[in-house]
Amino acid sequence: MRKERIGRVVSDRMAKTVVVVEDRRTPHPRYGKYVRRRTKYYVHDEGGLAHVGDMVRIQETRPLSRLKRWRLVEIIRRVEG
Repeated sequence: MRKERIGRVVSDRMAKTVVVVEDRRTPHPRYGKYVRRRTKYYVHDEGGLAHVGDMVRIQETRPLSRLKRWRLVEIIRRVEG
């Protein structure tokens, strides 16, 4: 079973690649207060379908380049405009 994540596209300027940011809230290990954490993924987008602001589902895959280890599964919500 491959890992799946949901995130927001923050860059689509590369050919066949988008940058997706996953925001999550986790409790601080010692103090328990919820802290926002952010992880950036480089995602393979073969058709160039995703654009900045879109919510997308991504899936883990074999290494495709130096940084790309994820591929686009679906676009959940498109940005207006």
